[in-house]
Amino acid sequence: MAFLSPLYLLLAAAAAVPLLIHLMRRRIGTRVELPSARYLARAEQEHSRKLRLRNLLLMLLRVLAVLCVAAAAARPVASVAGTGHAPTALAIVLDNSLSTSVVVDGAPLFERLRRAAAGAARGASPADRLWLVTADGRVSGGTPPTVAAAIARATTLAGAGDLSGATLRAASLVRAAGLPERQVAIVTDAQASAWPRPIQLGDARAVVLAPSVTVPPNRAVRGAEARPARWTPRGAVVARVLLPGDSAAYRVVLGGRTLARGTVAAPAGGGDAEVSVQAAPAERGWVAGNVELEPDEMPGDDSRNIALWVGSAPALAVDAAGGPFVATASDALLQSGRARVAVGDAVGVVSGESLARLPALVFAPGDPVRVGAANRALERAGVPWRFGQPRRGETAVRATAALATPLDGVTASLRYALARQAGDAPADTLATAGGEPWIVAGEGYVVVASPMLPEATTLPVRAPFVPLLDELVSQRLAGSAGPVLYVAPGATVPLPPAVDALRGSAADAPRLPLAGRTFPAPLRPGVYFLLRGTERAGALVVNAEPEESLLQRLSKPELAGRLRARGVNVLDNAGEWPSAVFASSTRRPLTVPLLVVALLLLAAETLLTRGTGARPAGAGSAARAAA
Repeated sequence: MAFLSPLYLLLAAAAAVPLLIHLMRRRIGTRVELPSARYLARAEQEHSRKLRLRNLLLMLLRVLAVLCVAAAAARPVASVAGTGHAPTALAIVLDNSLSTSVVVDGAPLFERLRRAAAGAARGASPADRLWLVTADGRVSGGTPPTVAAAIARATTLAGAGDLSGATLRAASLVRAAGLPERQVAIVTDAQASAWPRPIQLGDARAVVLAPSVTVPPNRAVRGAEARPARWTPRGAVVARVLLPGDSAAYRVVLGGRTLARGTVAAPAGGGDAEVSVQAAPAERGWVAGNVELEPDEMPGDDSRNIALWVGSAPALAVDAAGGPFVATASDALLQSGRARVAVGDAVGVVSGESLARLPALVFAPGDPVRVGAANRALERAGVPWRFGQPRRGETAVRATAALATPLDGVTASLRYALARQAGDAPADTLATAGGEPWIVAGEGYVVVASPMLPEATTLPVRAPFVPLLDELVSQRLAGSAGPVLYVAPGATVPLPPAVDALRGSAADAPRLPLAGRTFPAPLRPGVYFLLRGTERAGALVVNAEPEESLLQRLSKPELAGRLRARGVNVLDNAGEWPSAVFASSTRRPLTVPLLVVALLLLAAETLLTRGTGARPAGAGSAARAAA
């Protein structure tokens, strides 16, 4: 047994009042027996045993009644059979992630989960403390009708949310409630990706409903992006498609126009199929688009958003001192339309000693004697890097994550140590050799630590040379349109420098001011443009997490193993759910039974007092005479 308000047990001290009254009635005095009253005394003695028993019983009834009232005030709970339940802190976790929107038997699975959550709320009593926690972490608390109304308003998310985090938050709420029963009731589709690892719920109990349903096959666009993010003006849209069947029709849309249609087939070895569409759209500037599939039973992942910047091909000014391989690769870009002949401002492709202005792609000088002149040119142009001591010996070149072009098989036999000068201007290392920077990039410049000669590096005679030159010129030196950020709904996003607002891609979308170091991504999928004043300075692309399209479910034992609690009960039958929510413990409140017992004791005391009647007059006279 436990007491919710143990301080009220101090009221049990009032049980001493009937005992004191009983003792005070036993007056002790000098007895004087009169001969004429002796026969009455004998009669009194015959009734004294009965009177003492009655008085003792009355005292016990009164003491017990006071003790019952004091115990009832302390709100005891105990494990007894009967109806009702002890006051319970109940947090209902409602899984409203995107995966619950799948249509099963003509209705979204979420509707079943919501009905089950409402059933748990209806089973609560006014003495319970109640909360609703959804997968996005939102909490609604209050009376059972208030929480039931919050459940009725709940809708599915456009992404995964954080179901494990919501469950941990629910457990912290019930633990802090101060009630003897702490229950976390979870209604979920048991999607495996939503429960990646076990979570600790402490001394709370958990009851879980994961309805037993047959989930239909799901087609989905699990990934889509523009490669590269900056088109000048050509590029490709690449998508990854989940196909449970043989094939599916797709459509690629850019700027509201259909760019391509086709059919994608499932790969023979399994996994996601790939869609790649090459294009050179007529649009210029920032463009929003998406890749779509035919709708199925889970329409929330049948489309995926993309964003890209489209501009003119960069103009090139190639320095002859860079060598014949640089000239040949630059000519290939010109012939393919990836670059154009310099007219006015152009991107310089130069050897270090020939650098005159930025933007420029700078290679190390072919003659070591010219390194000093190259460093002076870098200093005049404001480039915070210098060519240092030469490094000789064949060394493998490794591309970093900041470089899209792979450099497999490229080595460097002659390179110069690149030394960063003092300053806080941002810079990226695009490739390394021997653990040292080999290609570095910053605002308006790219510096390569080796001359483009076969005796210095194998890059000029390798296949990646032309694609690398294209990437460095078009993505790093042809102007900065801004970043493309791919995030999940509601994710925390670092605020890019100088960006002060966000606006959707629709013509009538409102301007949303941004401030601080981070901001929350919109909850609705789509393309949102980052603004610097009135100018577009990047794009924020919001899509559901790819894992939400994988509808594999955990079994009951697997799901139970994800929850570490005082007790875990996993059900798959919604009919058993309402009674199971409060059935994890048989402890029930005893306040009302104790009050009823107190009333019965007082009623018995009243009947006993009246039933014995008044004592015989003679006996009373004899007692007085004896006194």
